[in-house]
Amino acid sequence: MSERSGLNTSYEPPATNHARAFLVAGGGTGGHVIPGLAVARELRQRGHAAFFIGTERGLEGKLVPREGFELELIQIGGLKRVGLRQTAATLLQLPVSTLHVSRLLASRHVAAVFSMGGYVAGPPVIAALVRQVPVVVMEPNAVPGFTNRRIAMYVRRALISFPETARYFPDGRTELTGLPVREEFFSIPPKTRGGKFTVLITGGSQGSRTLNQAARESWPLFRGAALAVRIVHQTGPPDCEELRAAFAGSGLDGEVLPFIADMPAAFTQADLVVCRSGAGAVAELAAAGKASILSPFPFAADQHQLRNAEAFVRAGAARLVEDREMTGEKLFETVAALAADPAGLERMGAAARGIAHPGAARRAADVLEEVARA
Repeated sequence: MSERSGLNTSYEPPATNHARAFLVAGGGTGGHVIPGLAVARELRQRGHAAFFIGTERGLEGKLVPREGFELELIQIGGLKRVGLRQTAATLLQLPVSTLHVSRLLASRHVAAVFSMGGYVAGPPVIAALVRQVPVVVMEPNAVPGFTNRRIAMYVRRALISFPETARYFPDGRTELTGLPVREEFFSIPPKTRGGKFTVLITGGSQGSRTLNQAARESWPLFRGAALAVRIVHQTGPPDCEELRAAFAGSGLDGEVLPFIADMPAAFTQADLVVCRSGAGAVAELAAAGKASILSPFPFAADQHQLRNAEAFVRAGAARLVEDREMTGEKLFETVAALAADPAGLERMGAAARGIAHPGAARRAADVLEEVARA
């Protein structure tokens, strides 16, 4: 089994004695890749070199080269909730990929490894620990993922988004930094109530069948109520055309879209957001100071979306409606109750803003520089 580099060859050794080389590990989904890119950009601005480890099939294959960073490809799969064949394949891939990364750490004089977790991070982290290269992890969920739980004892620093996550790591090694979020979310002003009550429903880039179905079932209820509502629904590509045609006959104001490119603008117009509770989604809600109805994806590893939602509920920033309970009637009732309580909605938005963490990418770069110097 051979490893090969990505097509982008932008990696250059550090240009000065003060510059360092850093490896960024984490791939598969946008939640693993996008925050890593934010930290890598910050490191690059400071004169350091950064490159990524990932797989050919993950989202990093598109996003990393586009940002001008090199992507070194490895072959690795997951170990949780996979069949025997995948488990066996991963166990065979693990030593080969780890050895490949170990050689990269040596040849490029890597000063520290920054890990976003996930199965892609396994070989880089193992290689770093064997070579005694410091590892800094960013754990954006209330409950750490499989990889970060397994290496918790050995990390130099753990950057977390929820105070309760600290208990999974040794005392004194955690810092509450939050997850890097686009600056536009932090500049969204509080929504002034007036006119129609705008509800933004989003299931992520691929949509959510549960949210799509519940929204469709809720339309007649909103139509029959006295509530003046505008619905903006991002469905994901698969269900968009069918839902768009059905919405056109609902008599409601709003629009159905397959994808929303400018999510900060959509947040600006929304009085309330209905969404899943992945790490990126809740970080954006906090940055924007938006009240939300969170419906966690029920099959997320270690129920981390449920734990994220529960943390927001404890903070007073959200209402929780679990996937099995998310029906059109439940969605309508929850939205209507919140719309009827403007003061409560305002408190929820303020509570969300209160748990936001601006400057997460800058602080992560600070920490990486600190451990590299040490």
